[in-house]
Amino acid sequence: MPRFVALFRGINVGKAKRIAMVDLRALLATLGYTDVQTLLNSGNAIFEGRSEPGLTHAQRIRSAVAQELGVDAFVIVKSAKDIAGAVAENRLAETTHDASRLLVAFTDGPKALAALEPMGQQAWTPEQLLVGKHAAFLWCANGILESKLAVALLKGLAESGTTRNWATVQKIHAMLHAAEA
Repeated sequence: MPRFVALFRGINVGKAKRIAMVDLRALLATLGYTDVQTLLNSGNAIFEGRSEPGLTHAQRIRSAVAQELGVDAFVIVKSAKDIAGAVAENRLAETTHDASRLLVAFTDGPKALAALEPMGQQAWTPEQLLVGKHAAFLWCANGILESKLAVALLKGLAESGTTRNWATVQKIHAMLHAAEA
């Protein structure tokens, strides 16, 4: 069965939209997903599921989480192949030195990703934005909390994307491909 990751936006940040990862794993299992694992407490769930588009999985998961856990949170589902593509195309990883300051923005489709391209044409020095085929990559030179580009990017994503730092993306990638090893 294909492997996927569900990336939730804005859960377990502050006191709003709290979801226990044990409850999320159990819920995903009731939806028929197998080998369900979570990473961190910020809404990263790796699972095996039917060969369907990520959007189909995302809609099913968001609806179930809202209905069963009482939290309506935007979610993006990417396949192992999508994550591998993002890892392979991240040219900023070669020139940056702190994985916690390198963000990867995943969107729910190519149109939302393409909408970020004009931001990549602007000067954000010392920050950088590269938009790839699978994700956008943002270097926050002075940290994420100080990044004007991160604020603009998150505003631009609205309900069409979410971000993870590079260290988390690498862990997700490893978990998605662990069964192949």
